[in-house]
Amino acid sequence: MEGDAQPTTANVPPNQLAYRDRLTLHSDEFYWRDHQPWLAERGYMLRPRYKPDWVPSWKDTGHRWIDFEDAAILRHPAVIDATRLSDGETVILKRFSRAKNGLEKDITMFLATEPAKSHPKNYSTPIYEVFDVPGEDFSIFVMPVLDHFYKPRFETVGEVLECFRQVFEGLQFLHDCRIAHRDLMYLNIMVDSRDMWPEPYHFMTPHMNRSFTGNVKKPFTRTEKAPKYYIIDYGLSRRYSPDEHHPSEMFPEGGDRTVPEFNNGIGRTPHDPFAVDIYCVGNVIQKYILDVYTGCEFLKPLVDAMREPDPQKRLKIQQVVEQYNKILKSRWWWQLRARVFLKEDIRFLDERIIDYTRQLFNTMGHILTFKSALPKPRK
Repeated sequence: MEGDAQPTTANVPPNQLAYRDRLTLHSDEFYWRDHQPWLAERGYMLRPRYKPDWVPSWKDTGHRWIDFEDAAILRHPAVIDATRLSDGETVILKRFSRAKNGLEKDITMFLATEPAKSHPKNYSTPIYEVFDVPGEDFSIFVMPVLDHFYKPRFETVGEVLECFRQVFEGLQFLHDCRIAHRDLMYLNIMVDSRDMWPEPYHFMTPHMNRSFTGNVKKPFTRTEKAPKYYIIDYGLSRRYSPDEHHPSEMFPEGGDRTVPEFNNGIGRTPHDPFAVDIYCVGNVIQKYILDVYTGCEFLKPLVDAMREPDPQKRLKIQQVVEQYNKILKSRWWWQLRARVFLKEDIRFLDERIIDYTRQLFNTMGHILTFKSALPKPRK
């Protein structure tokens, strides 16, 4: 369309590029600008940046673009935040091609509708609504705002264990439904942390509050406001027939490039997609828990078994859940409430002492107010 012609940044000096980039829309943003009026009619209002007549609010003011809400650009061209006009809630819109991603829609909607929707072990992305874009191959999912599972940081052993208890239950449910995720990297394990924040944060600029009037207030801990975790993004997933007891096939490589099946020659031949899921979750625990925190070393044998290079020897999800439940039962309450520490804590000693003292008082408060050491979300 005629309005798509935009200035380029080819000749912009590097020190001005970030500024210039935000003065004009990127090509990835054109789609959302062009559909902003239609989405508003559907009941979803995009941020001011995507209004067809948008003019940068900081232009010619002499102020830095970083201080303005409409300077925030998309992280992913197919995903954008919006305000649901019916209640003012921030939601996520995800665009996908029905021709290219038909299986994603089928699997997502299978998990988001009854009877799967209300199953207690279903930890798949909630879907508020799905609608087709008129005259196009695209459909749009409407979903809640979720965050990466490791944000905010974990405080206790029990918080870590409850996180992966939910993840393992969710993966077990998928495998019981004969669904292999096939891309269960760290970005596809999310947390609904909305209750943890005293005020909503801005989706594109998380250190700011949603109204962009100041920094977001410090969040509650997971023990104080127990969150629910979710498995998202079924773009590479497949649901197998109950008759396919041991499926073996070639499929695209996902986000975890360390999967042995894709790195030692096995990837050129068919392989078990369920075994890939097990490896990926084990690798998430290794890279984002064991390599980052101290205090969860007792998970190492299970993680190593999940990351077994030979997929034939790798644990099945039922074995993972059984071993994990034994670990949970073996932990005393004081072990669950123990602090996990960042291995690379760059704070000064006095800051760490203050933080540790605060944790001791918090733990006492959690005990006195009957907060569970394994913080399960409300049903």
